[in-house]
Amino acid sequence: MLYSLLITLREGFEIALIVAIVLSYLVKIGRRHAAPQVWLGAALAAAACLALGIAVQLSARQLSGRALEAFEGGAMLVAVTVLTWMLFWMRRQAASLGRHLRAQVDAALQGGGTLPLALLAASAVGREGLETVLFLVAGATTAESGLSYVLGGAGGFVIAATLGWLVYRGAARLPVRAFFTVTGIAVVVLAAGLLSNGLGELREAGLLPSLGGRVWDTEHLLAMTSTPGRFLHAILGYDSSPLLGQVIAYWLYLALALGMFVAVPRLTVRRIARQTASVAS
Repeated sequence: MLYSLLITLREGFEIALIVAIVLSYLVKIGRRHAAPQVWLGAALAAAACLALGIAVQLSARQLSGRALEAFEGGAMLVAVTVLTWMLFWMRRQAASLGRHLRAQVDAALQGGGTLPLALLAASAVGREGLETVLFLVAGATTAESGLSYVLGGAGGFVIAATLGWLVYRGAARLPVRAFFTVTGIAVVVLAAGLLSNGLGELREAGLLPSLGGRVWDTEHLLAMTSTPGRFLHAILGYDSSPLLGQVIAYWLYLALALGMFVAVPRLTVRRIARQTASVAS
């Protein structure tokens, strides 16, 4: 439940923030009447992402044995790859996100008609929605129960929508940078667990060579089938008897991803400073 809540809270708030920025800018420039186009694009993108997620889950239910293990392992690795890229892209673009969105709104309005603005909203929301679907589909294989997983995801979206509405109405000044930093670190930890679990699934499916011997065995202390074990497996990638390759991949990814996550803002500031200096000269 916590896994799906965290994912939908972060990604849902990104979507809500994008919509809030666009709508606020339309009000500011006296184009409030164009707001329905934004809602149309956002709704179509959300519906498409929901349909994709349902289709993938229904397809997965038709699989069994090694085919299911291969699907689950592949889904986890694809999710880790795409979401890592998206996480760092958002981290790098965060400082200029509002400016870029406003520029895109201006360009869409100059194009005339309802389609350009709707497409802008659909592409922005669809990008975040696809990211959400990838992580939720990959994480569903480790969920404690289907009901708690769905409730957690729904709860995250509700909280995110509420926060986005408060930001739009100016009723709250949220520490957005701190929010994305904390949740970003949490997502990196989740991704490390997905990477380790994905390698294990592909190994079980016979698609990977030996990943080494078992590093430890804590099944007698914390069983994988117990409630705490399933919870830690979903959140941290806990494995009571992991292979050496899984342990190395987990900690190597965690160290590199967290190091880059911390370094990206500093590198971005330096890049902007160099660009400013070159323009001034």
